[in-house]
Formats: sequence, structure tokens, C-alpha cells
Amino acid sequence: MAPDLQVKLLRVLETGHFMRVGSQVAQRSDVRVVAATNRAPAQAVAEGRLRSDLMYRLRVFPISLPPLRERPDDIELLAGHFLAELNAAEGVAKRFDAPALAMLRRYDWPGNVRELRNVVHQAFILADDQISAACLPVELGQERPDSGPCLTVRVGSRISDVERRLIFATQQQCNGSKVQAAAALGVSVKTLYNRLHEYGVIGEATPEATGTDGG
Repeated sequence: MAPDLQVKLLRVLETGHFMRVGSQVAQRSDVRVVAATNRAPAQAVAEGRLRSDLMYRLRVFPISLPPLRERPDDIELLAGHFLAELNAAEGVAKRFDAPALAMLRRYDWPGNVRELRNVVHQAFILADDQISAACLPVELGQERPDSGPCLTVRVGSRISDVERRLIFATQQQCNGSKVQAAAALGVSVKTLYNRLHEYGVIGEATPEATGTDGG
């Protein structure tokens, strides 16, 4: 927050009054402020980026939340919560298997809860009914044949759009081989064919009918 805005916020917290832009009439505020940061407030004060009086005014009841790697019991609860949100949005009932949950607990999570949410989102896209260890990113410890380039996903993207991009990118990385692409994605070849058929990329043919991998 810019220094001049810090002064205004401190004034509101101290007096409980503020004035709207362009008005000369004081308004009464009745709010409760919950402030959070991923930086060390004392260091920000020392660097001149945070006013010390504002820090002490906000710091009525400080709560220090350890990083996710120090709260392994929370990992499964948070992963289950994020998965439940995706299941509700898509009308499905996907679930983690035991090896996948064990892998989530072993990981250090340098990106904390945000990283966990993204990992669950990716695994949800890759899985059919059950999220296995093969659906998790390679950095979590799962061995995969080849690690291709990264695919950037904007937060809030439609799951169907992300899935389509991921399938196309993986198939391109596998030089068009649907068998290799299905293995890399952690799905069956039949599932991959069904997805491509939905996208209008291939006709009705399935690997059972053609006897080839379509590569």
C-alpha cells in the first residue's frame, strides 16, 4: 500500500471516521479488519515500506500460520476441499486414491496453499473417476517418461478449455502418438479418443476398431 494510503487507513482505524471523495461530511465506520501478509512486517518497517504505527495498530491479535510443509495434516483436508469444489462445479464425484494422498503429504509445497489448489485442479483434469499418483505433477515425485514444456493456465479458466489445451499440447509433445499421449496424461487410450472425438478432431473410430494407436 502506498505511504499516503497507509496514513489514511491509520486515521480511519484510529478515529473510526472517514470522508468520501469530494465530500466534506464525515462518515462513521463500523468495521473489523483482518490483515494478512506473506512478508515479515518488521522487515517491511525497517525497509520503509510499512509505517510502524500502522503495523502496531493492525497487530492487535497476531496469528502466525506455519507453511504448509509444517502442517501435513492440513494437506489432505485442503486437497479434499478443493476437489469437492471441482466435483460440485462439474457434477462428478472424483476422488484421490491412497498413493496420491501419500504423495501430496510427502511434498514440501514451496508455493503453499495456492500451489496445492493448482495441483488438485490439474489432477482433476487428468483423472477419470479416481485421481492416482500418475495424475500428479512430476515435481511431486511421480516418475514419467518425459517431462515436456510447461502449460500456463490462467486462474478462473474453464476446466474443459484447460483440458483441451493440455491434451493437444501433450499429443504434440508425443509426436502425435495417442498411446504415448494417453500414458503421459494418465488416462486410457479409449478416454483420449473420446475426448478427441468430442473436440471434433477425429471421427467415430476407436482404438479397438482400428487396431492402431492413431499416431
